[in-house]
Amino acid sequence: MNPRDTATEIVRRLAEKGYRALFAGGCVRDMVLGLEPKDYDIACDADPDEVIGIFQNATKVGIRFGVVLVPLGDHLHEVARFRKDIGYSDGRHPDQVVFTDEKEDAKRRDFTVNGMFWDPARDQLLDYVGGLGDLNRKIIRTIGSPEDRFLEDHLRMMRAVRFACRLGWQLEDGTRHAILRMSRKIQDVSNERVRDEILKILTEGGAPQGVKWLFDTGLMEWVIPETLELEGTPQPPEFHPEGDVLVHTLIMLGMMRAPTPELAMGVLLHDVGKPRTIAFSDRIRFNNHMRVGAEMATEICRRLRFSFDQTAHIARLVSEHHQFMHVKQMRESRFKRFLRMDRFSEHLELHRLDCLSSHGDLENYEFCRSALEHLSPDEIRPIALISGKDLISMGYVPGPAFKVVLSRLEDAQMDGLIQHREGAIEMAKLVFKEMGLTPQADG
Repeated sequence: MNPRDTATEIVRRLAEKGYRALFAGGCVRDMVLGLEPKDYDIACDADPDEVIGIFQNATKVGIRFGVVLVPLGDHLHEVARFRKDIGYSDGRHPDQVVFTDEKEDAKRRDFTVNGMFWDPARDQLLDYVGGLGDLNRKIIRTIGSPEDRFLEDHLRMMRAVRFACRLGWQLEDGTRHAILRMSRKIQDVSNERVRDEILKILTEGGAPQGVKWLFDTGLMEWVIPETLELEGTPQPPEFHPEGDVLVHTLIMLGMMRAPTPELAMGVLLHDVGKPRTIAFSDRIRFNNHMRVGAEMATEICRRLRFSFDQTAHIARLVSEHHQFMHVKQMRESRFKRFLRMDRFSEHLELHRLDCLSSHGDLENYEFCRSALEHLSPDEIRPIALISGKDLISMGYVPGPAFKVVLSRLEDAQMDGLIQHREGAIEMAKLVFKEMGLTPQADG
């Protein structure tokens, strides 16, 4: 059974017991649009205990809100009681919940296109908030007063942007103006929730328009203000005929193909250091903008509570993205180390996007792709000819020098200067000697 079948079966079983149950929210919107919903949520007039009495393996996940998770087949569905929310003093959670009917339940939802219901028993759309009209007009509008909806949950301002950019629609004027007036309230939302919305805006489709909406509604000033500096920062036209740094970045965002969250953030921030390093000499230059940008990206990611690994990877995407211009001049060992960077495919993809959104020259990109196709894993990451244990057996005392020696040996191996264990041993002795280190007398 597919998710729609199992959701329909839940509605059927509830109806058998005399309860009113309907598909609710985003799944209805997607069904009307002809899209496949990611999941099917159900709203009903049964209390949680009554739902659990019908579906014995169901679990309560939000007693206060009347929410139960019901597994059926291979799928899991959220079944919630029709309710009305009263008061949101913390800007996220209702102070009081009153169980009610479907019409009142529709009114407490965020946007008209998310406030419709579907009766699967009758294949009937139920629209109490004008969602179908707004869907046909392709606009995102709050249900009722936008100020009231955004005061209830400040994150709804960013959700409005996400839905508009993902669907390729417009923000209704009143909704947009309310966000502009209230944008600073996004500061009251946890950094983790803001981060998750940003990533959805960047990865669910329509990222360039989403970033534009964040700029135009004033939200970006409070979530990633560093990006505001991209707008109006000029670039050398001989390399960037497309325009300023923001235009370049937006073009890249629009060319992404199912990016990971880290790659999407890397694209957004890859040139974030340019405005602070711009210099005018023989031409416009951005000296050390990769290093500065990586430091800024690290701070942004920490602020938004990215994990340590995510932060490190995004910073590397920023710091390394200009290295591709040197790949043909790199020593073989340096080039192979470059190719084996963690998640190199994302570095390569960022470079591809960078080129296509500016000068269009993919020569270095193709050079790297060809190398990856023709070099074996052992050539890129060769098995060491000798180890630290061998250095100890030669009489040397373990310490920081071991890392230097073994790295030099690996470089020589990848450059083709040594190929056998004997050569590695002799070279190790020479490197130790260069550092003024000798083996112990009894080594």
